[in-house]
Order: sequence, then C-alpha cells, then structure tokens
Amino acid sequence: MKIGLVAGEASGDVLGAGLIRAIRAQVPDATFEGVAGPEMVEAGCMQWEPAHSLAVMGLIEPLAHIPRLLRLRRNLVRRWRESPPDVFVGIDAPDFNLGLEKKLRKAGIRTAHYVSPSIWAWRPGRVKKVKKAADTVLCILPFEPALYESHGVNAVFVGHPSATAVPAVVDTASARAALQLDARQVVAVLPGSRGGEVGRLGDILAESAKAIHDARPDVQFVTPVATPKLKPVIEQQLQAAGMAEHVHLLDGNSQAAMSAADVVLLASGTAVLEAAMLGKPAVAVYKVATLTYWIAIGLRLIKLQHYTLPNLLTEEPLVPEFMQNDAQPGPIADAVVGLLDDEQQRQSISERFGRLRSELALDADQHAAEAVLRLAQQ
Repeated sequence: MKIGLVAGEASGDVLGAGLIRAIRAQVPDATFEGVAGPEMVEAGCMQWEPAHSLAVMGLIEPLAHIPRLLRLRRNLVRRWRESPPDVFVGIDAPDFNLGLEKKLRKAGIRTAHYVSPSIWAWRPGRVKKVKKAADTVLCILPFEPALYESHGVNAVFVGHPSATAVPAVVDTASARAALQLDARQVVAVLPGSRGGEVGRLGDILAESAKAIHDARPDVQFVTPVATPKLKPVIEQQLQAAGMAEHVHLLDGNSQAAMSAADVVLLASGTAVLEAAMLGKPAVAVYKVATLTYWIAIGLRLIKLQHYTLPNLLTEEPLVPEFMQNDAQPGPIADAVVGLLDDEQQRQSISERFGRLRSELALDADQHAAEAVLRLAQQ
C-alpha cells in the first residue's frame, strides 16, 4: 500500500508522523511519500519537499510565494498521476492541499483531508471546496462533523492529537528541574513557530515579559525556539527589551517549557490548546498584517467572538485574548500577573482544562489511521 502525504508546517509534521506510525502498525509494508517534515521522515516518509516550504499565512503575505507553490502543486499532481497512491492525505495547509486534493480526486485517487479548515470561523464558503476535494474529512474538533454532514460531506471526529500527546498528569517540579529553573513562579513565552509570527509578535511579547519582570522580579521566563533560524531574531528582540539575561532559551521542546510554567504567554494557534491540554492557564496574543486584517474585517470573513480553541470548547472563555490592536504589552502583562497572583483561579482553570482533555483524548493517530485505511480499501 502506498500513501501520499502533504503536511504544511510543524504541527502537520507531527500529525503526519503519528498517522504513519499508526498505519505501519496495521500495514507494516505500507510506504509513504510526499511533502514531509523531519518527524514524518523519521517515521518513514520519503521526503520530496520539506514541509516548511508551505508555511506561509495570511491573505496578502502568500502572494510572493504563489508561483513557487503552483509549480510544486503541478509537480505533485504529475508524479502521483504517473504513479498513483492508494490514498492521498492532505494534512492541514488547506489553501494548498484542497486544490491538490481536487486534482488528484479527479484523477481517480481517493483523498482525505486531515484537520478541518476552520469553516466555522473563517471563510465559511470553503466548505464547497472541501466537498469537491475530499472523500473524507478527518476532524479534530467534536462539533465539526455535523457541520460537514449538513453539506453532504463525509467527516469523522478522530480526536485531538494534542489531547493524547501530553501526559494526563503534568509534573511541574520535574519539568523545572530538568530545565534548571529554580524560581517560585515561571512564565513560558512562545512567540510562534513561523518567521512572520515572530516578527510581528516577538517584540510585543518581549516587552510584555519586561513589564511582568518589573512587576514581579522573582519570576523566571523560558522560551522554546521553534527553529534554529528564529533564534537570532528572538535574541535581538529580547536584547532590545532588556530581557536577554532574564529569559532562558530552549532549542524547541515547547511541551517541557509549558509543563514547567505557572502561566503560558503565547501566540494564538495550536499551542494554546496544547497549553490547555497540559492544564496550564494561558494568555494568547496575535496580530496579522494590517492589510490582511482590514480585508478580513471588511469582507466579514471572521465569524467568531473568540479566537483560541479552548475558548470555543468551554462554557466560558478562560484564555484572555489580545488580538491585533489590543496586543499591547501593558494589558498583556497585567493579565499574566493577575493569573500569577491568583492561585485559586489558576487551579480552577487547570481543572476545567483537565475535563476538556478527557473530552478530546480519543487517540487521534489510531482513529485517523483507521479512517485512512478504510478509504484506501474502498
């Protein structure tokens, strides 16, 4: 059995690696090929192109990359038409993968899209494109299959990988000892995994950390650096904020950083849900390019009052959100200090996040593998 895969960034790489291992457990001679990150390569995928080549975002920002991405898509279509896989799985990266899936499906190749586009929040009209592109949608949020079924799209909830990828009980003391952190309180600061994110948010988060440090000098800070090329950027941002000597930088290992923290300050995205799955109170920050923001607002492409996944999955919002013009260091720091000073609130948030983890922990790798194998065998 041959399976084609395209993963768009670090989170997709992790999903793809888990899917590969789960399929291999059932079909040991299965082969995998396509656009893959290091985790997928280690799991046994032949890499035609690195996953980070698809890591572009926004409405305006990707325009410069369009020629390159179109060439890549044409090459993938040509290669898989000449030597078809039993099934193709596009992992996230909907702006790239849905178009690819549509062409492959027309060529008679069965297609699955893993991680539903956020049609309930952003550009809901994409459901029509999904219907043309994917034989099956593998959803990681429990309310998504019903949305697709109302449009005649086959969809299945497989569970959220973040819920099963973290330990049920987090040993904060051991995590701090492993990272050589000895403060009474620790704040993990995660400025994002993409260059654009770090460029827009890094200075804001560094200045927020400075304000927290001024208010609570005994707090220690730890920042996992997602990729080596981001390290000099983050170091410069911390230096400019006067925080270079107060932030412990890690090479990756975001889970360890969050496990060691009392509060996590981070870029809004999948990491917010990971923090919640670890039971950690979080404060989320995000900005997109100004033109992207005004286009999204003007065309009413955004349909939500809240942006972070934990706030969409709990009865009341538990993650303070500072988006776009609200992303100011002073208020952000106040939110973090407020959580540091209120142990009872932190405990209450942690308990609710623990229940949320139980609701989402379905062994996503295994369920996704079963759905892909069913599709391949049809």
